[in-house]
Amino acid sequence: MIMLKRKEGISRHDFGKWWLTQHKGLALQLPGLKKYAVSLVDVPEGEDEPMYDGVAELWFDKKEDLAAAYTTELGGKVAADSMAMVCKRDRLLTYEHTFEP
Repeated sequence: MIMLKRKEGISRHDFGKWWLTQHKGLALQLPGLKKYAVSLVDVPEGEDEPMYDGVAELWFDKKEDLAAAYTTELGGKVAADSMAMVCKRDRLLTYEHTFEP
């Protein structure tokens, strides 16, 4: 999971549009990527600014595949594209546990 906070001066709308178009197009090309999902934060009118504007979930078979993907030229472009738009980027390596009711 990668949690992103947009840079000051970038609207939430423009940030979401960038993430769901330009950045998605790059990220989907990462070698070894199995699934990519983006969740944008919905902030009701009058609420405080959230710590993050959204979360990206990138699925790989193993953490070594994730590391290898980001050592490629394309991985560098994906990271640079992200850093051009964000002031904060935190990554969590997680293992999913899924349950059905």
